Amino acid sequence: MRTPVGSAEGERVRAVQVVELNGPSSVQVTDIEPPERPDGHVLVDVAAAGVNFPDVLLTKGMYQYKPDPPFTLGSECAGTVREAPEGSRYAVGDRVVAFTMSGVFAETVAVPEWAVLPLPDGVSFAAGACLPMNYLTAHFALAVRGDLREGQSVLVHGAAGGIGTAVIQMAKALGATVIGVASSPEKQDVARQAGADHAIGVDGFKDAVKDLTGSSGVDVVVDPVGGDRFTDSLRSLAPLGRLLVVGFTAGDIPTVKVNRLLLNNIDVRGVGWGAFALAREGYVAWEWDEMLPHISSGALNPMISGTFSFDKAGEALSRIDDRVVTGKVVLEP
Repeated sequence: MRTPVGSAEGERVRAVQVVELNGPSSVQVTDIEPPERPDGHVLVDVAAAGVNFPDVLLTKGMYQYKPDPPFTLGSECAGTVREAPEGSRYAVGDRVVAFTMSGVFAETVAVPEWAVLPLPDGVSFAAGACLPMNYLTAHFALAVRGDLREGQSVLVHGAAGGIGTAVIQMAKALGATVIGVASSPEKQDVARQAGADHAIGVDGFKDAVKDLTGSSGVDVVVDPVGGDRFTDSLRSLAPLGRLLVVGFTAGDIPTVKVNRLLLNNIDVRGVGWGAFALAREGYVAWEWDEMLPHISSGALNPMISGTFSFDKAGEALSRIDDRVVTGKVVLEP
């Protein structure tokens, strides 16, 4: 049963907190003070929260943002507005998604209004909680950094993961042909379920791309993995192709010999959505408005492989840490 948030003295809210930097096993569900609403913020009652790889890194003190324990985890959620500032675009009871640096694995959170976005009525809270981080990144990667055009082709590494399935769906929504790369037949099936036209294994992916494209290569490679597949990704590009660097879940940060770029007229482009979007007023709202028709139509529909209660947050984080998750994992209070 939810703990209500109100003005009565002694009321508390449940939250998933990191108490020591020892990995997923160090999280605990604790009762904390209910949040106040600073100026320009919206109070959101959380119905569901998305779990991401940076949450795992935060439990180990390995993320670039390094709060001191104890702190509340979580960067994206969906729920209903409890309280909004005067003149806000939101009213009590509105369905919304929201994102922050951390702190949304709690029953109620305070979020800056610019980071609160409307959730269409036909979209579940669980799906909504998985949209902000991965899908805004996917849109920025493909539509902005990748200059993707209808009819072009996209190769997606880590195609069964949260960012991979989001990129597949975004690329299909933008009219591309998609090849997903995943490490097992089961994960390749997930890529197909997400909408990939083709799904191939990691070993020999360069030759498989050559066969699938008639030796012409793909227009865009999206790589959230890094590691030793980077060079063959460059070799998989068509002339004027773009390799988009999204992350390094493999752990190793690759390097590039720039003569390859010159000889083949190809680009390597960084995709740092947060650094770009959060520094520009109104950018996130513009991106969300661009995505809303595809969200409402169901073209962008997060693949959820597991839903856990707050009490099982450590287990959810461990599944991501162990690389056994496909799609997204969701926490519910």
